[in-house]
Amino acid sequence: MASVQVGGPYVERRRADWAALAATAPMTLSATTLDRLRGLSDPTSLTDVREVYLPLTGLLSRYVRYTGELHAATNGFLRLSSARTPFVVGVAGSVAVGKSTTARLLRELLAAGSEHPRVDLVTTDGFLYPNAELERRGLMHRKGFPESYDRRALLRFVMDVKSGLDEVTAPVYSHLVYDIVPDERVAVHRPDILIVEGLNVLQPARARADGMTGLAVSDFFDFSVYVDAEPSDVRSWYVTRFLSLRETAFRDPRSYFTRFADLSVAEAISQAESLWDTINGPNLNANILPTRGRATTILRKGPDHRVEWVRIRKV
Repeated sequence: MASVQVGGPYVERRRADWAALAATAPMTLSATTLDRLRGLSDPTSLTDVREVYLPLTGLLSRYVRYTGELHAATNGFLRLSSARTPFVVGVAGSVAVGKSTTARLLRELLAAGSEHPRVDLVTTDGFLYPNAELERRGLMHRKGFPESYDRRALLRFVMDVKSGLDEVTAPVYSHLVYDIVPDERVAVHRPDILIVEGLNVLQPARARADGMTGLAVSDFFDFSVYVDAEPSDVRSWYVTRFLSLRETAFRDPRSYFTRFADLSVAEAISQAESLWDTINGPNLNANILPTRGRATTILRKGPDHRVEWVRIRKV
């Protein structure tokens, strides 16, 4: 396959060609920081940071800069003096594909630049309905599906950020207790860039009861990234992560999943495969994967978690 493909509405670059775009960019990330940012069982290396995420950060920085110039030009034409609002980046992808690591790396690398030092990250987990509400609606077995989120609250949050409010808050989710943390909020104070990471952030707007189409969270994104891989590979990574959690977080007595801590390896693999095949896999195929084409950028991973090619939508 050629290293660069430019046919159709996308530019696609193989990894080596993509890496060359930032060959001289300074590495601002240490091995210690990378260890802190990586998700459980995620093998992302400093080489991956240099060859994949530095070029992506360079591209994103250009989008931020020239969006600012467009804002200034628009203000001039309309004779306005309105302040620029945060640049919003969406990061989407399946459970266990590495999107959380991608979002955290982008935040760290973007914040290291002098042009936009204030970069915040919010995950959509905080907008899941509390477990009690999911139980009431009969949705506990569909946690992570679009209907398990308070989509109106998430949309209001992003709209308020793009409206330029001085402070916008979001609920906090605990993966340990598998639920929303009562009376706890995370605040966003007009950052230069806000990254919104979640399974379904690229979902299109739904038709309303009156036949009109509403707004979607993605309508307010200035840039978006979809972390992609073969579903069979993601299934394997999910099982590996489940086994790692069985040895770590599941052993915490506060964990929602303590019942899985004492499973044998064979039982744990069977349980993880069942959870994937009945919940996460169907959600990926029905709701997440169909939104891939809506992303500005697609990072395609191979079986070893290594990004093999990058696809960018043409401007």
